[in-house]
Amino acid sequence: MWVTQAALPFLREQGSGHILQVSSIGGISAFPLVGAYHASKWALEGFSQALSQEVAGFGVHVTLIEPGGFSTDWGGSSARRSEELPAYAELHAQTAEARKKRVGTPGDPTASAAAVLAIVDAEEPPLRAFLGSAPLGIAKADYESRLASWEQWQHNAELAQG
Repeated sequence: MWVTQAALPFLREQGSGHILQVSSIGGISAFPLVGAYHASKWALEGFSQALSQEVAGFGVHVTLIEPGGFSTDWGGSSARRSEELPAYAELHAQTAEARKKRVGTPGDPTASAAAVLAIVDAEEPPLRAFLGSAPLGIAKADYESRLASWEQWQHNAELAQG
């Protein structure tokens, strides 16, 4: 956020620019055992979506890069974890298995450069851009579930309207 805040006066003055925010599929969908990670990404998503509307009139674009699983050390030895509680042992095993199925073959981080450059070079870049093959399917399933739930409970929403 601080880098964005520092860059904005220059971008506004020149009347153009493009801010890339690195989010994740975890910025729009959530999975067990990484709630703090999701909280930070969801915050970045909200900040960036609002920012994109605030700076559009200055010719400044904002894009959230939302990668899926890639061959990095994201969940490896560089990750900080709290001690696993025995009460969650089964959930840890189920979550690890679900992640393997969801991610499939992890993407190659070095192959992402061409995709990101295509976004940067676009005349009208997207607000959100997935990287990898898995995020679209994850997002579709998540949003279909959300829409179904919202529609099912719309009567309650209208009840609250008064």
